[in-house]
Amino acid sequence: MLRVFKTEQDQLVSIDVIGEKGSWINLVNPSEEELQLVHEKTGVPIELLRYPLDEEEISRIETEPDYVLIIIKIPVVRGDFYDTLPLGIIIQKDLFITVCLENNALLEGFTSTAPRTVRPTIVYTFKKTRFLLQVLFQTAALYLKYLREIDRKSDEVERKLHQATQNKQLIRLLELQKSLVYFTTSLRSNEIVMEKLLKSQLNLESLDPDDPRLIKMYEEDEDLLEDVITENRQAIEMGEIYTRVLSGTMDAFASVISNNLNVIMKFLTSVTIVLSIPTIVASYYGMNVALPFQNSPFAFAGTLVVTALISGVIVYILTKKDMF
Repeated sequence: MLRVFKTEQDQLVSIDVIGEKGSWINLVNPSEEELQLVHEKTGVPIELLRYPLDEEEISRIETEPDYVLIIIKIPVVRGDFYDTLPLGIIIQKDLFITVCLENNALLEGFTSTAPRTVRPTIVYTFKKTRFLLQVLFQTAALYLKYLREIDRKSDEVERKLHQATQNKQLIRLLELQKSLVYFTTSLRSNEIVMEKLLKSQLNLESLDPDDPRLIKMYEEDEDLLEDVITENRQAIEMGEIYTRVLSGTMDAFASVISNNLNVIMKFLTSVTIVLSIPTIVASYYGMNVALPFQNSPFAFAGTLVVTALISGVIVYILTKKDMF
């Protein structure tokens, strides 16, 4: 899918012209024809547009005289599973291009037609550096949001695990732990990209209008980048804490599930012992030999009473031993 946006009168509007100055080209799971069209209209090498379409692509920055390529990892939700995928950001002199393998909450937040008060931020497509930092900031914020969701879901699973005897809940915790590993790994690689951006910053006093670099940071941009790095580090710390807690929880509840199963087996064993008493008595009195009180009219009732008494004694003993 290929869409082009431009900020007009503080509103992000969709346009049909590809390559218009100050516009944002957004490619989501593009076809080969769309990649070729953007390549022809913007001059961006087509292999550069294909890099972010590889799910295993790592976060990095590539700088050339005519463009800057920034690849970061963004969080996505696939059903009950949390994952990450690459987002490519290509900055030219007059264009801002994003490439992603699938639609996601991050891009939807910027391209939504909802009122501005609901959208994450006001987007100015002609302010390339500011737009880049807004994307990075919203990425870190989205990581924090999903991390809180993972923590809440892990709490729900833990409550169910108290009475669990199967592996279903443990498998769910394992999926959440895998999500946390993906998140923390991607956040660390994103941090490296942000640190490189911070090191390459340009101060307003030393900013040369003829400077060929495509990413030029003013003082307010530097402050925003520092905020982005702080948000990202907070997400990393949260991810590491949740990972350690979840790992300990899984170990503890693996033992809990085993113990719950042992309790059930102990209970069933006790029930089997109690039920075997009537069977034993009936077996003895069912033999074809002379038996005590066999001619008594109260023989059957007496047998039932004796069986009930013996079973009651066994139940009492097992209860005292905490077998029930």
